[in-house]
Amino acid sequence: MESSSLKTRGEPLVILENIQKYYGDRLAVDNINFEVGRGEILGFLGPNGAGKTTTMRIIAGYMPPTNGQVLVAGINVLEKPVEAKKYIGYLPENPPLYTDMTVVSYLKFVAKLKKLPRKKIGERIEFVLEKCGLRDVKGRLIGNLSRGYKQRVGIAQAIIHDPDIIILDEPTVGLDPKQVIEIRNLIKEISKDKTVILSTHILSEVTRIANRVIIIANGKLVFAKYLDEIGNETERKFIVKFGNATDCQKAKDIFRSIPGTSIESENTKIRITSQTDVKKEILVKLIQNNITPEEIYEEKPSLEDIYIKVVAGSEGVEQTEQEKRNQG
Repeated sequence: MESSSLKTRGEPLVILENIQKYYGDRLAVDNINFEVGRGEILGFLGPNGAGKTTTMRIIAGYMPPTNGQVLVAGINVLEKPVEAKKYIGYLPENPPLYTDMTVVSYLKFVAKLKKLPRKKIGERIEFVLEKCGLRDVKGRLIGNLSRGYKQRVGIAQAIIHDPDIIILDEPTVGLDPKQVIEIRNLIKEISKDKTVILSTHILSEVTRIANRVIIIANGKLVFAKYLDEIGNETERKFIVKFGNATDCQKAKDIFRSIPGTSIESENTKIRITSQTDVKKEILVKLIQNNITPEEIYEEKPSLEDIYIKVVAGSEGVEQTEQEKRNQG
């Protein structure tokens, strides 16, 4: 992974520098560095136990790192937590709700906790009720709401003080498909003028919402790219389509002579898999044998392909290191 992929394209609003977190002797977060820019939507991915939630808590100022520092809008979160938290709205995986309060009374309570000026509290409550689709349930007890509405209340408390940065830890976990779509649309809406850090296990959510992805595994940062940069992190696959099966079969036979490739065919389409760019070799073979394809293109890997590859690779390294320790 190139170090430049850890840098934001725009103005850095969140900067993590050499973040480590130990729980006793266990290293949960291992020397993580990256930036998040103003207006970015960052998909923060990784398997269970990878260190995602710990990292998000450190960014939000709810947990100190063992080593390193987090800067939010240039403010050291550990040194000036109250000042830094003015810029941050945080929704943990389990929303911090008081189920015996009504939606409005809870939001008023949160607004006071976050030290909103008294004259702005009513205005901000009206705003989040509208923005989060809570107006119809504003007088109901939170404990009587569906999980989807509770998530909406959790997001409302995270944005009520109009923060520049919104941190959402698994905001769609446990929701039914309809509720997932509703929360996804809500996140899109509130992220129009905000920086969002979104943790989720649903990779399709990231491709629909985020413009950048970071993956951690075993506490280490193993992948960081903007979605429009994703291309060749896995084996490269080239598709060649033909107008008839005869040309396809003929091409399949000649492509076998290209070193380091595997060939698959289906009807009039051939897929050529290689570790390198073999498009030039493909074209040369076709020209030499007077075969004209209908189409040639590179099949880009999906985020799921990349996730599986980098996480599996990281786990393999971890297992190897563990085996060495056991043998030692």
